[in-house]
Amino acid sequence: MIGVAVGSMALVVVLSVFNGFDGLIHSLFGSFDPDLKILPARGKTFIPDSTAFDQIRHMEGVAFYTEIIEENALLKYGNRERTAIVKGVSEEFSLMTGIDTMMVDGSFVLDTPEQHFAVMGNVVAMDLGVGLTFLNPIKFYVPKRKGRLTSNPMNALNIDYLYPSGFFMIQQDFDSQYVLVPLEFARRLFNYPKAVSSIELKLTDRDRQDEIQQRIQNMLGDKFVVKNQFQLHDALFKMMQSEKAAIFFILAFILVIASFNVIGSLTMLILDKKSDIATLTSMGADQKTIEQIFLIEGMLISTSGAVMGISVGTLLCWLQKKFALIQLQGENFIVSAYPVDLQILDIFYIAITVILIGYLACRFPVRYITKRFLKLD
Repeated sequence: MIGVAVGSMALVVVLSVFNGFDGLIHSLFGSFDPDLKILPARGKTFIPDSTAFDQIRHMEGVAFYTEIIEENALLKYGNRERTAIVKGVSEEFSLMTGIDTMMVDGSFVLDTPEQHFAVMGNVVAMDLGVGLTFLNPIKFYVPKRKGRLTSNPMNALNIDYLYPSGFFMIQQDFDSQYVLVPLEFARRLFNYPKAVSSIELKLTDRDRQDEIQQRIQNMLGDKFVVKNQFQLHDALFKMMQSEKAAIFFILAFILVIASFNVIGSLTMLILDKKSDIATLTSMGADQKTIEQIFLIEGMLISTSGAVMGISVGTLLCWLQKKFALIQLQGENFIVSAYPVDLQILDIFYIAITVILIGYLACRFPVRYITKRFLKLD
């Protein structure tokens, strides 16, 4: 019983921690990604000048609609330089996402009446050695779309300047790649007076996300692709789901091994109860009745172990969530303790798996032992 309980408890705890990290990553991506994103099916940019985009802007369920320009650029600060993805956004970007809550230094300010500012990923800022109290601006270098080679190569580049207003820290992929700038600045830098790279949408009700996504896709046709947060990072989320499934089957296999203890216990019990079985047989009990008695005994062991393990695992997850008992080792983490998220569906799957393994572990050995060793006819 203890062996089954330990395996069940491990399943509850490990799957809950996986759920916790999955929810944490979703929340981090939600701080940067929109609910829905409209992208061109081919090419990098498009001009949103059709009536369909006006309808989407005023569609019921769409809270915010913002145009995005996203391109690579060379950034230079002092003697340091590196490439980064420059993302032109409007001030509503902070309302669409939660990036203003992810600022580690400064504040999320892109526009003031006097000038524009840049908000940088923390890793980009560290690589360039940018400080908010320094007086030098960040230089942006981008090849001109219609530039020609001349004796001076600098004439083939668009060059502009911005001062930083803050640094954000969300996730390594974002922190090491992105610099957010005002949309007007990006249009001027990349020479896109009307074209955009994408359109990002914030919904009023995320429960209707699939419905709204399908409506927008039908309106725009096959020239555009409408993606949600999961589809924007489908490789990562599919990998996490695969890892969770792999861990589930590994721990389930450990439960199978633990079930051999049940087989051993039933074998010793059957051999020890020969005289009692003989008495029951003389009273009229047949082979099937004897098998059912020991099968129920084995199922009681497995079920009791499952209930005990699930209960202890649930308690441990609650304690971790409430008091953060087990801390993450290191300093560069978004959270200080292991996140947990106990889901009812996982408990259901664990209970069904343990009961099924327990039944199979008892059914065939009981039938074999009672026939071979006791020779009941």
